[in-house]
Amino acid sequence: MKHNHEHTANQSTPNKSKLSEGQYYCPMLCEGNKKYDKPGDCPKCGMDLIKEEKMTSSETQYTCPMHPEIVRDEPGSCPICGMDLEPMTVSQDADAEEDRAYKKMLKKFWVSVAFTLPVFFIAMSEFIGVSLSGVANETTWGWIQFVLSTPVVFYSCREFFVRGYRSVINKSPNMWTLISLGAGAAYLFSIIALVFPDIFPDQFKTGGGAVHLYFEAATVILTLILLGQVLEARARGKTNSAIRELLNLVPPEATVIRDGEEKVIPLEQVSLDDIIKIKPGEKIPVDGEIISGKSTIDESMITGEPVPVEKTEGDEVIGGTINGTSTFQMKALKIGSDTLLSQIIDMVNKASRTKAPIQNLADKVSGYFVPVVVLIAVISFIVWAIWGPDPALVYAFTSAVTVLIIACPCALGLATPMAIMVGTGKGAKQGVLVKDARAIEEMHKVTTLVIDKTGTITQGKPALQHVKSHEVANSDEEILGLAAALEQSSEHPLAHAILSGAEDKGIEIPDVEDFDSITGKGVRGKVNGKEVAIGNRRLLDQLKVTINDDLLKDVEQRQLEGETVMFVVINQTLAGFISVADPIKEASAAAIKTLQEQGLEVIMLTGDNKNTAKAVADKLELDGFEADLLPENKYEKVKELQQQGKKVAMAGDGINDAPALAQADVGIAMGTGTDVAIESASLTLVKGELDGIVRARKLSTDVMRNIKQNLFFAFIYNTLGVPVAAGILFPFFGLLLSPMLAALAMSLSSVSVIGNSLRLR
Repeated sequence: MKHNHEHTANQSTPNKSKLSEGQYYCPMLCEGNKKYDKPGDCPKCGMDLIKEEKMTSSETQYTCPMHPEIVRDEPGSCPICGMDLEPMTVSQDADAEEDRAYKKMLKKFWVSVAFTLPVFFIAMSEFIGVSLSGVANETTWGWIQFVLSTPVVFYSCREFFVRGYRSVINKSPNMWTLISLGAGAAYLFSIIALVFPDIFPDQFKTGGGAVHLYFEAATVILTLILLGQVLEARARGKTNSAIRELLNLVPPEATVIRDGEEKVIPLEQVSLDDIIKIKPGEKIPVDGEIISGKSTIDESMITGEPVPVEKTEGDEVIGGTINGTSTFQMKALKIGSDTLLSQIIDMVNKASRTKAPIQNLADKVSGYFVPVVVLIAVISFIVWAIWGPDPALVYAFTSAVTVLIIACPCALGLATPMAIMVGTGKGAKQGVLVKDARAIEEMHKVTTLVIDKTGTITQGKPALQHVKSHEVANSDEEILGLAAALEQSSEHPLAHAILSGAEDKGIEIPDVEDFDSITGKGVRGKVNGKEVAIGNRRLLDQLKVTINDDLLKDVEQRQLEGETVMFVVINQTLAGFISVADPIKEASAAAIKTLQEQGLEVIMLTGDNKNTAKAVADKLELDGFEADLLPENKYEKVKELQQQGKKVAMAGDGINDAPALAQADVGIAMGTGTDVAIESASLTLVKGELDGIVRARKLSTDVMRNIKQNLFFAFIYNTLGVPVAAGILFPFFGLLLSPMLAALAMSLSSVSVIGNSLRLR
């Protein structure tokens, strides 16, 4: 039963910032200020109950996923397209509500399918050789179709008609206008034909004297459109996954030292200048500075660099990074929204809200197509009503309905999604996963490719490169074995590469005694009775060990090639050096060359040091590079390139790349990278190789060509069929297109679109 909400016109929305936490209310206020403890539907009007906001959420704003320029302080509908506005910030509560809305829509879809299938079977039974006349007459089957189709129209797809109504009220015709007019006309026509069959001419009746009904046309159209909405809701639900992954990096609690006692408190209660104790393996809760102790910190989720960083007193640490094997104390210098991780979350959030989906193309076409179709239907009705044969009004109504049915944009609605669906399936087989359909539209337009270094161009895993002995008495294998023995007890960031290199060569690693770590210089100890040390140039200076010119040239050459060099000293004598580097992936060079040949400008942005970055850029002959960049620097660089009029694709694999991936016209994540990078990007390369970008561009070109072909097929039937449906041939040949033939023509356009999309395989 329809519920009257007229009283809401003069009743303001409650001040949600003053409402108690954990309660829900009806947005229509049909029960005044009555509250509910659990989410669900309003028992009177059926609207979704809304969770009242907390004080901290009172500044939340809402935007349209189709028209990001629309920003409102309250939830509601977009004044342009009628879509539900979405919160511009992400919270756990919003995620739960979003998931609940998706499940509710999915439930409506399955209800729609359950009722549509029998309607379709009854209507099409004769065409598939099944006779139902022995069970019941045509009129009885008609009433059964009416009963079955009504829940589809008024329960599952009610929102479509609401959006169609809003599009008319807002003077912004779109796909919902035609969907509601076409499906609604088919449904109403069928009801009239079922209740008053005698007012229709014989031309529109079956052999049994009943008028042909179009309940199946209405239900099938609505169910297909609802399927598209379910898929869209599911995709929209994933757009915030990147931010959820980022939020998960921060621990919910922190161990603070207050008044000499350790207390575990919620993260929200941490204050500036609090002393926080960080144990081995724990996540650092906020940004701050080490005041006691030392450790190695895994900052890969922020910097993208694979090697842990050694931190001592006075060094800064970043919230969300992971402590290594030592305990230390830190002072909280930045908390809440001031932390680096919070700023990254904010940048990802803002960038992801500026994207327009590919379906705007169909909406733009519908903006012109809808008024024209409605005008033709009205003109057809008037002409037939004035000059048509008796019964003139029946002919007028029938021709107008026929025009709306043949023009109903089922094929238009399928043109883009079908091509995207088949194209993404093809891409998946080629190792290119498409999360955002907009990326397919934009990928073939890209003029500039921005790529991260570590994990994107390179493997992201430091590996042993060279071992060179200086003394004849010590072989390369012996030097490596002695170094690996020290690294077993070392917390040095490159220790794993040396150990793995020794193990790969089958070298037996002896035990170490008297191990000692020299901060910022290296490590030393006693191995097999020998005094062994490994470290940088400062270690040599401390040990007063000299290096000759020949060996120095070799070292400098290794450094110019982007390798990190460590010297090995045995019994106070320089025995040689070991170099470690992050090797370039085999496919990177060929892929970059191919993309450059296609006219793309390829630029590398990395958080690594300038020497290493230059070595990689020179080796791959990149068009440019910038080094020592923080996440916000990459984000700003992408924006700068876009402001220059360039279409930018960004490829990366780390959390530090997430803001830039979200800001770029096309974000491309390495499948071997972090979850946050993958969720921030619209394309993911499963194997993490750059040659996947070449395949993605080819896929984009093929799919966009297919979409344009589909749109042609979607409209060619309308171009030819609408004038015939309006009765343009009747005065000359006595031909009048019946609604049944109109539905057939509409179906043929859909079949053409689907068949053409399948060619992408």
